[in-house]
Amino acid sequence: MVSPGVLIISHGSRESSWVELVDEAVNQLPLQESIPVAVSFLELVQGRLIQDGINQLEAQGVTDIITIPLFVSSGSTHVDEIAYALGVKETADCETDLAPFHIQANIHYGLPMDDDPDIAQMIWDKVRDQVRDQASSSEHGRQVILLIGHGSIYEHFRVRWEQGLSSLASKVKAMSDVVTVDYALLNPDSVKQRMEYWINEQGFEVIVFPLFLSEGYFTQNVIPGRLEEFKYRYTGEALLPHPLLSHWIGKQIYAMLQMIK
Repeated sequence: MVSPGVLIISHGSRESSWVELVDEAVNQLPLQESIPVAVSFLELVQGRLIQDGINQLEAQGVTDIITIPLFVSSGSTHVDEIAYALGVKETADCETDLAPFHIQANIHYGLPMDDDPDIAQMIWDKVRDQVRDQASSSEHGRQVILLIGHGSIYEHFRVRWEQGLSSLASKVKAMSDVVTVDYALLNPDSVKQRMEYWINEQGFEVIVFPLFLSEGYFTQNVIPGRLEEFKYRYTGEALLPHPLLSHWIGKQIYAMLQMIK
């Protein structure tokens, strides 16, 4: 008899507020039946690492674990190494110190956020006020939203980042009233080049949005540090908190439940 459970995996942080935002999003999951759910982290949150979550679910008799990688891009090496350590793939596509987990249950591995319409809507909800409060100015229509993602040193992972961000930018543009939506990566660094293009060459006002799950070191320190020489609009607000993240997780859980039952 199939007894499903859900394992949500995100990166983790030493900041308790970061962890709390993930927990809050999971607590709002629109699950229509009683299913065990564990929230685990790749690192930094002792007692709540991935093996802890697996053990917690299996102790409750779970035979099939629906695993959701709570990461913004399939270009993240973490998504790949976690899949390897869970036994979803035989080898990792990147170097990893992550050892295979001890698992008795069947693993059903979901997808990262990439260009899902829910994520595009979340971004637009976060930046729309920065666009609309310029509606009466002469610069309206001369604004660009610049999505900034982490990126990767590995070329094939960088390509995944760029493909996902390009599609995501198109979806944000379709629901917004700005002229365009662009993207840049921190690694390899294309932030300065895109800022110079939009500000110096095109004369646009740039609204920066950090494509990160929650506020932290990258949103508060790294991105502002890369933008020191520019004038731009930036609240530092990341994807969470937002109710649509729970909806996005719930969609994946429901789809996989239909397949394993």
